[in-house]
Amino acid sequence: MTIRKAKTKDLPGILRLVHELAEYELAADQVTATIDDYQKAFQDNVFDALVAVDKDGKITGTCIFCITWSTWKGKMLYLEDFVVDRHLRQSGIGQKLFDATINHAKKLHCALIKWQVLDWNRPALKFYEKNKAVIEKEWWNGKIYL
Repeated sequence: MTIRKAKTKDLPGILRLVHELAEYELAADQVTATIDDYQKAFQDNVFDALVAVDKDGKITGTCIFCITWSTWKGKMLYLEDFVVDRHLRQSGIGQKLFDATINHAKKLHCALIKWQVLDWNRPALKFYEKNKAVIEKEWWNGKIYL
């Protein structure tokens, strides 16, 4: 297994994992972005990703992120999705991907990494707590769909 920066050819595998994550989060019907959307956004540098690739070239995990700005801390990596193929969870791939994402953020001189996690996702919460992450519980999410 190799961890590397994503390439355009990886996008179908990344989108497959996003669909798998949405299914796990009981929100499969909410994924409306298409492969064309992914390709355009990736080409326009809207997002980037790291991927875990097995010896056969299959994408087995991904961390999808963008660089943004924290008005309090400065440059920040926002981790939009972090997912490992459901059949390979607990295999160490997630830890390697997470560590690689942290190292990538450090190389970019980010002050922090930020993400969201569902309050009922106990395995994810345990993983983040094991990695000494701060899980904020007082901030609420806001969004407007356009």
